[in-house]
Amino acid sequence: MSRVNLLGLNRKAMGEFFTEIGEKPFRATQVLKWLHQYGVSEFDAMTNLSKSLRERLQVEAEIRAPEVILDQLSEDGTRKWLLRLPDGNAIEMVFIPEKDRGTLCISSQVGCALDCSFCSTAQQGFNRNLSSAEIIGQLWLANQLLGKDPKGERKVTNVVFMGMGEPLLNFDAVVSAMDLMVDDHGYGMSKRRVTLSTSGVVPALMRLKETSDVALAVSLHAVRDELRNELVPINRKYPIKELMAACRHYIDREGRRKVTWEYVMLAGVNDSERDARELVKLLKGIPSKVNLIPFNPFPETRYRSSDSETITRFQNILVNAGIVTIRRKTRGEDIDAACGQLAGQVQDRTKRRFRNVEVTQESI
Repeated sequence: MSRVNLLGLNRKAMGEFFTEIGEKPFRATQVLKWLHQYGVSEFDAMTNLSKSLRERLQVEAEIRAPEVILDQLSEDGTRKWLLRLPDGNAIEMVFIPEKDRGTLCISSQVGCALDCSFCSTAQQGFNRNLSSAEIIGQLWLANQLLGKDPKGERKVTNVVFMGMGEPLLNFDAVVSAMDLMVDDHGYGMSKRRVTLSTSGVVPALMRLKETSDVALAVSLHAVRDELRNELVPINRKYPIKELMAACRHYIDREGRRKVTWEYVMLAGVNDSERDARELVKLLKGIPSKVNLIPFNPFPETRYRSSDSETITRFQNILVNAGIVTIRRKTRGEDIDAACGQLAGQVQDRTKRRFRNVEVTQESI
């Protein structure tokens, strides 16, 4: 019988696990704290559990995070890890330190099936979804590797699902992991500090509103369907009009602030003043923040990044229209840790691309 990896169980699932083995449900809270607040990796360290329960957990459960096989540090302080999974695949996660925060960029799939033309990850193919344990295991592992700051606080203050994969095509595992991130007995993070980034899986985005209210980022990259179909092929299934309606639906709840729109700047492709003005019209009435991202090249790409003057012109049009617009600074480029560069090691057994993807109830 295979052992249950307790890292992947949110509070509800942990309670069910202990009930099934004849223990009181409050054991779930105790173990959640040991795992995610104290970062223990051995059941023997859980001293408020009876010896007999600890011995039983040794047989029926495990605490297993991905294994580090490469640890790289950028000149700008960005840190990237290549992580091995039990099946031989490898994923990447990135830590970006800043003065007022520390952001961990994590993966949700091995590879990606959506085939966005400007993204290195998409060129690696697709293998499978990550389990909830493999997702939360990235945060658990990062906390162990990074330690704490001089004040005794964890260095990871924010988590973004902007690594490998489309999070909304791995709905249940991603939501379970996010539950642990915001649970007071887990990582206790503010919902505003957990950001899910999607290319626009509309049915799953509609469902997400009913299950979670973390911050939302959308990989937009174009304001017209014809171009977005090329850059972000899932747009052929869920065009911009449907995506915008789903985003309005998602933020239509007390306490939500805004949608963050990711817009990679591609020279001569989507960076004209006309594009900027149309983006202003598209976002009208939606509380928004726009991140303008200089394109980060990878081998055999046909794209180039817009020059600094073009990006500034584009940004000024948005700012003058009252839209908060950030020109994202490229981080970790020297170790291929920048946006769109994460590739990992994917055993692409399906060679699947978006045209072959069926968005089913099982996937969302």
